[in-house]
Amino acid sequence: MERTGVHVVRALTVAGSDSGGGAGIQADLKTFAAFGVYGSSVVTAVTAQNTLGVQDVCELSPDIVTAQLASVFADIGADAVKTGMLGNADIVRATAEGLARNGVRHLVVDPVMVAKGGQPLLHETAVRAVREELLPLAEVITPNLPEAEALCGFPLRTFADWQRAAADLAQCGARVVVVKGGHAAGKSVVDLVYDGSRFTTFRTDRIDTHKTHGTGCTFSAGVAAGLARGLTVLDAVATAKAFVTDAIAAAADWDVGAGHGPTDHSVMVHVASGMVSGCNYRRAGSRWILEEASSWERN
Repeated sequence: MERTGVHVVRALTVAGSDSGGGAGIQADLKTFAAFGVYGSSVVTAVTAQNTLGVQDVCELSPDIVTAQLASVFADIGADAVKTGMLGNADIVRATAEGLARNGVRHLVVDPVMVAKGGQPLLHETAVRAVREELLPLAEVITPNLPEAEALCGFPLRTFADWQRAAADLAQCGARVVVVKGGHAAGKSVVDLVYDGSRFTTFRTDRIDTHKTHGTGCTFSAGVAAGLARGLTVLDAVATAKAFVTDAIAAAADWDVGAGHGPTDHSVMVHVASGMVSGCNYRRAGSRWILEEASSWERN
């Protein structure tokens, strides 16, 4: 475990349970461990789920979510928190109230809305609660393109649309917005980071595989773990994106499940440092290198 003096660095995930082990709190705790961070959890829902999809969901009561939060913070605490599947507006409010009550410094919000197989994981009535009650507390929000569209209410067809969405979400209170580009077409996967004044991009080669279950959970957990360890936001984002990319590649030939399989959380964490706002970065081997504006940015 990562230590600062005698302090063991710790992170908390507030999310749903994935019985298949590839996403949700299971992916988050595996990621925390890979980053050398002690992980605790607050369960918001239990899913019957495998690589083929979600067969059933049982959302927990807001009261037990509140009780779990109180229990963790009363004894263990957290250097950073990430939220994932919250399910409904009442759980969103309970989570926001509990986090605000405990003065969380580093909060990463992964606005989980739909499972890989297409099953909804957030009620439509909860989207407004996420925007109004959770985003003002967030240091970082990590929507994919469909989630950003749902939160902003307009389609994201061009890179300029991504920038507009990032600025819109920043207006809701999130200090840093990461619009993940994995759902866009192309040979590269570009993530856009907006810090309220500048745009930064991180680009990796796309890996041709269906072993991508839980990548959003893993990415946001990696960002939270990086922040818990004292990384800057940009360094945490770069580290988490590299980790997810390597985890996808390492599991490309796995035979775990017949559908969207899990990634390999046992890969090495390559900690990034010195990332500068306003730059474009491309992953080359285990390093991030600067690149000029490319065709994907001018679309």
